[in-house]
Amino acid sequence: MSLIEIKDLKVHYPIRTGFWNRITDSVRAVDGITFNIEAGETYGLVGESGSGKSTTGKSVVGLEKVTSGSIMYKGVDITKKANRTKLDYNQDVQMIFQDSLSSLNPRKRIEDIIAEPLRNFEHLSKDDEKLRVLQLLDIVGLDADALYKYPHQFSGGQRQRIGVARAVATNPKLIIADEPVSALDLSVQAQVLNFMKKIQREFGISYLFISHDLGVVRHMCNNIAIMNRGRLVEIGTREDIYNHPLHIYTKRLLAAIPETNVNQRAAHRASRLAVEKIYQEQQSKYYDENGEAFPLIQVSPTHAVALPENIAKQLASQEGEVQA
Repeated sequence: MSLIEIKDLKVHYPIRTGFWNRITDSVRAVDGITFNIEAGETYGLVGESGSGKSTTGKSVVGLEKVTSGSIMYKGVDITKKANRTKLDYNQDVQMIFQDSLSSLNPRKRIEDIIAEPLRNFEHLSKDDEKLRVLQLLDIVGLDADALYKYPHQFSGGQRQRIGVARAVATNPKLIIADEPVSALDLSVQAQVLNFMKKIQREFGISYLFISHDLGVVRHMCNNIAIMNRGRLVEIGTREDIYNHPLHIYTKRLLAAIPETNVNQRAAHRASRLAVEKIYQEQQSKYYDENGEAFPLIQVSPTHAVALPENIAKQLASQEGEVQA
């Protein structure tokens, strides 16, 4: 059984209009997505800003109210608050936020910030608590003198590492990592990502890694879901997504990865423009009349794409991966 099973998850926000403030429509931030996260796995959720990926992460951790669908943990639907409390779900599932500065209380010292989840769930003695906080700082590569400093006294990368230390304090089984390195320099990104992989190896933690950067996701994730307009448009392994992309939106995201080889930049730019031309001219083939993604069609045991069945099979056969 998977660690987390998300089935037909929907998060809709009502739109109210008129004198009586009636609900006349809704914003479908997340509109019927399904995927599973295995124990010890890093699952990538990728999409542009506004695609619904952060709302999905917040729904899994319990920060957003779910409109319908289920999030199964240990065979129990944790969209109901009583079930989350009964299963210690809030202890087992933690989150690393995108903005490291605003996610840390500026009035608290680092010792109190990292110790807060320990005080909520483990109730250690003062000495044991301090020792545990020091161990967590050591895990993320920070010195003991960080205990008595405030968040503004650290760089962006150091603050993000403090966020990682706080997230792993309760020995969680799953961490929702919402754009954990998007605001950091490239060299600092590598540091934080390597710390996350090291912690995963040592503690067997699963990650739901949310990002818009397919270059970073390739480094971190084995299985990836591509999200657009509140729906999943493609799901597959790392090889499926990077070597055999079928949906035009996935191809656009891949084409946006910067080319570091100067000699290949002209060819890369031509390829990107070609993908963009196909997207502009053939949108109706990839989205329905309302501009929404089609239901997912399985094209191989590990690969599914949101297209009409005949088009999905045709594109898959061209890539040589039709399901037997």
